[in-house]
Amino acid sequence: MWFPRLPTDRINRREITALHEANQGHLALATKTAGAERVTALDQAGEQSGLHIGMTVAEARAICPTLRVLPHDSAADHVLLEHIADWADRYTPMVGRDPPSGLLLDITGAAHLMGGEIALARDCLARLTRQGLSAAIAIAPTAGAAWALVRAKGRGHIPATATSGVLDAALRPLSVASLRLPPDTVAALRRLGLKTIGDLIDRPRDPLTARFGPDVIRRLDQARGLIDEPIAPRQPVPPAVIFETLAEPIITTSAIDAATRTLAPRLSALLEERGQGATAVELAVFRVDGRVERIPLRFAEPTRDPKQIADLLALRLDYLDDPLDPGFGYDAIRLTALSVASTTTEAVRFLDMGDSTASEVVRQRARLVDRLSARFGAHKILHLASADTHIPERASHLAPFAAKPVSQPSSEPASHARVPRPMRLLEPPEPVEVMAEVPDGPPLNIRWRRRILRILTADGPERIAPEWWKEDAGTPDLTRTTRDYWRIEDDRGRRLWIFRLGFYGDPALPPRWFVHGLFA
Repeated sequence: MWFPRLPTDRINRREITALHEANQGHLALATKTAGAERVTALDQAGEQSGLHIGMTVAEARAICPTLRVLPHDSAADHVLLEHIADWADRYTPMVGRDPPSGLLLDITGAAHLMGGEIALARDCLARLTRQGLSAAIAIAPTAGAAWALVRAKGRGHIPATATSGVLDAALRPLSVASLRLPPDTVAALRRLGLKTIGDLIDRPRDPLTARFGPDVIRRLDQARGLIDEPIAPRQPVPPAVIFETLAEPIITTSAIDAATRTLAPRLSALLEERGQGATAVELAVFRVDGRVERIPLRFAEPTRDPKQIADLLALRLDYLDDPLDPGFGYDAIRLTALSVASTTTEAVRFLDMGDSTASEVVRQRARLVDRLSARFGAHKILHLASADTHIPERASHLAPFAAKPVSQPSSEPASHARVPRPMRLLEPPEPVEVMAEVPDGPPLNIRWRRRILRILTADGPERIAPEWWKEDAGTPDLTRTTRDYWRIEDDRGRRLWIFRLGFYGDPALPPRWFVHGLFA
């Protein structure tokens, strides 16, 4: 577990560099706090001149008259931190934020891929330095211990296998300020002579809790590993990840495709061991300058066929809306299964339904959808999906095919399963004039589209009440009033689906009739 600290001179980097080259004095970033402009960041020359973060700009200029002050952009800090967190995925998917200027990474089970914990830290520090960032890195069995080491010493390493005694010994000489406590609490502890973590470890716990509340003991126990403090990752941890560091940076799409074809069989083998297939994958390529390009891909059916995965990713690369910009090249590549589903024999048997022809049709359809999705984007491949509603015009809608439940046949809501529905709905429903038996009798004749239709048969009524729990003020009247539907056939064989809105004898809601659908 480790924690990097971002540099204090990271904002307005180009302007800072230009001013340094022009030898125009020291630089600082400042923001208005408690009615005064205070220094929030300094360059190295400013720190060496005796300036420190937190002092007012007036005090800083009294010490260093040539000080140049720039505004501190906290929004830019957040954006930069997110970019670095995205880049840090190359080491582990367990990347958590520690605002305003830190990240927490859980490298359990991942450090060996980089040659060990120390090698991982050196590699990360070297890469950040090449990107023009200064950083401090510490490794410890707990997030609190890593935070304390990096804030107090700027570095440190406590092996994950360290005993509690070794961990306590490393923490004892550190300042109480490294326990993530509020400044007023730190000041109060120091006034009592409790200046180091060792002073707190040796003191009775109950008096400290009574004097300062539970936070002091909680932070202390988190750093010592007595209380678990899991890292909250920025993104869900994927079920399967295959990562490869490249010996030399690559810059062409064909080279990315070749690298993908070496990762796909490894991902397939991992999924096969678990009896799973990927329903969505992501190819991520890491640029030398820290930028990460991500190419997501969804499948219509779970798959672990390495050729299918590689072919569809190659097709996706060829038809990206925004082509990849390799810059100075990509030095790492990762293939991730974002979501998976079981591919057991029971699932296949259910899909086959005892008919090998039907099974092959389903597979061919899935392959076609996959290729179309890779070519045009999954959001453009749509199908009619059913909705859990009684309102006819809401019973189906267009949805991305990739979001369709796997190995489940499409069906209407249960309430509609045995009720005939027309093949075509009219939107909006067309008003008609109807002669009907009062109050709830079937229609006898209707006048629709300037023609009088004589009704021979009528089946109904089927009452559909409004969904009051879903309605709001902006909902059309047609969906906020009870409808009585009839299936009718005229003397020429035309079959219509009509409904009555309102009731006879109700002056507040007089009846109105509409044609809503046409049967084949």
